[in-house]
Amino acid sequence: MILFLLSYLAGVLTIVSPCILPVLPFVFARADKPFIRNGFPLLVGMALTFAGVATLAALGGGWAVRANEAGRWIALAVMAVLGLSLLLPAIGDRLMRPLVSLGSWLTERAERRTGDEGDVRSSLLLGVATGLLWAPCAGPILGLILTGAALQGAGVGTTVLLLAYAAGAATSLALALLVGGRVFRAMKGALGAGEWIRRGLGALVLVGVAVIAFGLDTGLLTRVSAAGTGRVEQALLTRIGAGAPTNAAPADLANLPIEGVMPPLTGATTWLNSPPLTTEQLKGKVVVVDFWTYSCINCLRSIPYVKAWAEKYRDQGLVVIGVHTPEFAFEKSQANVRRNVERLSVTYPVAMDNDYAIWRAFKNNYWPAHYFIDAQGRIRHHHFGEGDYEGSERVIQQLLKEAGAQVDASTVQVTTAGAEMAADFAQVASPETYTGYARAENFRSPGGLARDVVKTYQAASLALNDWSLAGEWRVTREHADLQAAGGRVAFRFKARDLHLVMAPAVPGATPRFRVRIDGQAPGADAGSDIDAQGVGRIDGERLYQLVRQSGPVRERTFEIEFLDPGVQVFAFTFG
Repeated sequence: MILFLLSYLAGVLTIVSPCILPVLPFVFARADKPFIRNGFPLLVGMALTFAGVATLAALGGGWAVRANEAGRWIALAVMAVLGLSLLLPAIGDRLMRPLVSLGSWLTERAERRTGDEGDVRSSLLLGVATGLLWAPCAGPILGLILTGAALQGAGVGTTVLLLAYAAGAATSLALALLVGGRVFRAMKGALGAGEWIRRGLGALVLVGVAVIAFGLDTGLLTRVSAAGTGRVEQALLTRIGAGAPTNAAPADLANLPIEGVMPPLTGATTWLNSPPLTTEQLKGKVVVVDFWTYSCINCLRSIPYVKAWAEKYRDQGLVVIGVHTPEFAFEKSQANVRRNVERLSVTYPVAMDNDYAIWRAFKNNYWPAHYFIDAQGRIRHHHFGEGDYEGSERVIQQLLKEAGAQVDASTVQVTTAGAEMAADFAQVASPETYTGYARAENFRSPGGLARDVVKTYQAASLALNDWSLAGEWRVTREHADLQAAGGRVAFRFKARDLHLVMAPAVPGATPRFRVRIDGQAPGADAGSDIDAQGVGRIDGERLYQLVRQSGPVRERTFEIEFLDPGVQVFAFTFG
């Protein structure tokens, strides 16, 4: 229910985002007509088409995206005809004659008594076309919906949330349309300006067509946004979610609830450090299942505690199973996972869950996620994200006691360093940020991101949490791929730590890079993967710690320059 409400409110907020501007002329083109027969059907068609296309994209991936691209061009042609018909009635009449004849044939019987249904149907058709053109800024909430669909598989829930998002946008547009209609009618009555209003709307529609055709709706307009809708959405997530129940360990450990039965571990593509394990083999053991992926900073910070639990309680009957569920494509490589399991000194069994089979069986949604299972195979507790390590360990102790083990009541003391050190969340003011166009936000290089083609980017002036590219890059859905030496990435951030997930484009290559902070060598603020001069190498597909501020945390400008080509950059994380 909370996510449904968030989706609706996020949709309402699109009215203050410049990304909605290209759609407004198409909506206001019917502002001077009765709302119920014109504006309302248009908004319904727009919302349903948006939700349908987004659901198809979540279900079908690339083919749906390509189909929608074709649909956008068809919709642009429809809108261009609409604009010409408003601007130049004589030309419009000629262009529309074939459509008028077809429409007459389809609706003749239904319209013998009144033209109202014709208005409704034509408005609904325009709404469908507008929905194909609608490309709102994908803020945190829409990103959450689509990411969830990608991980869990799209379904009715995904469509309902997308409909809530579209309904929110339609609500705010409806209010604007009602107000605009009154203004237009007042102007026509007072000034006799109906003809000029009609032509002005036609011109605006044609401008909107040009804006979308040249990609300015997702480039220039997102850069000039002053509304900060993404930040507002993030605040909604924080405030509304604040009332949701937490999953900290309960005070009454003797009465831990039964949350369900441990699902089977079938579906893993590979097992590391162990032969495949089954729920039957684990009966009589207390089990901790840890969902993680090796480039996830939150997972890296929790792993020292999971390793300590596995070591301390092994002889008392605890089995820890790491379920490695990848976020990026390179995390599906058995060689990469094996290398990082060894690098992180993980010795307990690891199931590679490349197909998300175990993830779905547990109905999981988070990295990291810890599920605590008793000796009878029942899930008794879960914890999502970092923190509450002592509480989680107390749950382990309680489940071992129930199984008849003698347990030391003390808790593990863990010393961490580098990227595994706990984050200073009170100082973090920068969000996880992806460089692939599927989830990119706050990109500021002139012209915006070009999808799947090589482009020469220019650096830009950055405010907090903005980022830019410079040099020759090809940006894909998942990452930015450097084409020539000298390419740079800049980010204006506020956090103690800055990490960047990177990979060589060619396996075995070790591209060089140099980091600067506020234009200077990092010195004492260097992260664990570079030296004081900011120099480092990409030695594999993983997360790199590049900044750890040694003094007071403040806003800084990070820049990384790649001295060799063949680099893939995936995501920034902070701590």
